[in-house]
Amino acid sequence: MTEILPGSPCWAQLSSPDLEASKAFYGGLFGWQATTDPDPQYGGYTTFTLDGAATAAVAPLMNPQQPVMWLTSLSVTDADAAASRAKDAGAQVWMGPMDVGPLGRWALLSDPTGAPVAIWQARQFAGFGVLDEPNSFGWIDLSTRDVPGALTFYQSVFGWQVWPNDIYPMVGLADRMFGGVMDMGDNFPPEVPAHFTSFFRVADVDATAGKVRELGGEVLHGPLDVEMENGPRLAVLRDPQGAVFGAFAPR
Repeated sequence: MTEILPGSPCWAQLSSPDLEASKAFYGGLFGWQATTDPDPQYGGYTTFTLDGAATAAVAPLMNPQQPVMWLTSLSVTDADAAASRAKDAGAQVWMGPMDVGPLGRWALLSDPTGAPVAIWQARQFAGFGVLDEPNSFGWIDLSTRDVPGALTFYQSVFGWQVWPNDIYPMVGLADRMFGGVMDMGDNFPPEVPAHFTSFFRVADVDATAGKVRELGGEVLHGPLDVEMENGPRLAVLRDPQGAVFGAFAPR
C-alpha cells in the first residue's frame, strides 16, 4: 500500500456499457478479481481487486449520453470545501457533493480546461489498496489545450507540485511524481475535450499490448520508450467497449 495524500489520485473508475464484458477484459488483462455490490442503490457497482487489494472499479452507464471512460478521483479531506474552491477557481461542478453510503463523500467536476475529474472524501473507503505495483494504477496523464491554466488550477485547489518542462511538466505531492500534463495541440481533433488518461503499471508493456489485442481491444499508440531521462516504456490502449487507458513499465 502506498499512502494516499490529500490532493493525490485515490481511485480510478470505469464507466462501461457492458459490465460483464469489462469484468472479463480487465480480469484477463490484469488478473483482477471482480466483486459486484449486491445493494441495489449502488446499481451494479463492481470493485476490482488484486490479491485482495482494491485496484479500481467499473460501473454501468447512468444514461446513454455518458461517455465510456476511466475517471480519476482525487483525495480531499472535505469534499464540500474542495468543490467550493474548485468552483471559485473556474471549475464546473456537475454532481454533488453527495454521500456514497458510509463509504465517503463524492463530487464530479470538470476543471477550467474541460477535463472531467472527481473528488473523494474518504470515510470507510480510502481508495486504492495497492499503487504503483504491476497490474495496478500508477500514473495520470492530463491532456489539455491550456497547460498553464491547468497547472495553476491544480496547484491552487489541490496543492500539486510542478516539475517544469517545456514539453511535459510533471506533477505530484510530497516530492513524489504521480502524473504529467500534455498540450493537446494538433494531435487531437478539435472536438475532443481535455481529459485524463489512467495509466496502469505492468511488468511488460509489449506483452500487455499483445494481450489487449487478444482480448478484443486496440493498441492506439506504442509500445515505445519515452525519450527523456528515466522515461518509461508505454502504450496507449482502448478496451473493447471504447475506454482509453495506458500501460507503462519503468526501464
